[in-house]
Amino acid sequence: QVAASHILVKHSGSRKPSSWRDEQGQEIARRSAAQAQARVEEFRREILAAPDPRRRFAEIARKESDCSSAKKGGDLGTFTRGKMQPPFEKAAFALPVGEISGPVSSDSGVHIILRTA
Repeated sequence: QVAASHILVKHSGSRKPSSWRDEQGQEIARRSAAQAQARVEEFRREILAAPDPRRRFAEIARKESDCSSAKKGGDLGTFTRGKMQPPFEKAAFALPVGEISGPVSSDSGVHIILRTA
């Protein structure tokens, strides 16, 4: 099992194109997958440049993530194989603890993942 946090940016092709940040999905409907990926890449650069990357990850997740885990700084807790969408699971299990992934696309949108355990 692993523990991870993530930041999710949904786009018009996401399986559920709405979120706590955009309940009607109006902003998400106008966002392409490429725009979602560019946004995630920008967040990643900002996080990696921060003096405390884990803290900055949680701050951005709370403000910007389209997942309800935003309330917990993106923390998804622990999970085992078979519990997450395959691309997300593959990336999370491949990451060393403390590392942040590049963009990971799933049916939900585009993520960056921080493996915490």
